[in-house]
Amino acid sequence: MIRMTKALRLFPNSVVNFHTSSQRAEGQRTEKTINQVTLLGRVGSDPQKRGNQEHPVVNFSLATHFSYRYESGDILQRTDWHRISIFKPGLRETVYNYLKKGQRVYVTGKLSYGEVKLDDGQVRTASTIVADDVIFFQNSPQESQEQ
Repeated sequence: MIRMTKALRLFPNSVVNFHTSSQRAEGQRTEKTINQVTLLGRVGSDPQKRGNQEHPVVNFSLATHFSYRYESGDILQRTDWHRISIFKPGLRETVYNYLKKGQRVYVTGKLSYGEVKLDDGQVRTASTIVADDVIFFQNSPQESQEQ
């Protein structure tokens, strides 16, 4: 079994480790699997650079929401927040230089899980979307004036 660990600086003063493993027994076929995420939402904060010179990463938060109606007729809107990480050099620089809080984007990538070690020594499970592509939507003139 091969185990690889990447340490990423996703939060100030915390380290995230993402684990992947591969195993192949002799004579076994490898089966195909799919890990694909597609999100359309609004950027929650300006992108931030993390990591180091050898392993840079750009992170930003993305909000998606959905609404549902209770039997009483009340409507509730729920917002989910997603952590987006970008490792691809060209995409990483474009997102860092041009993406802004409040902008609407379409993100495709893979879901990845890891552990966050906090300053006080606690370890928490974390998930992130490792982006393969980020498509920017142009803000309408009215949205541009509001920001």
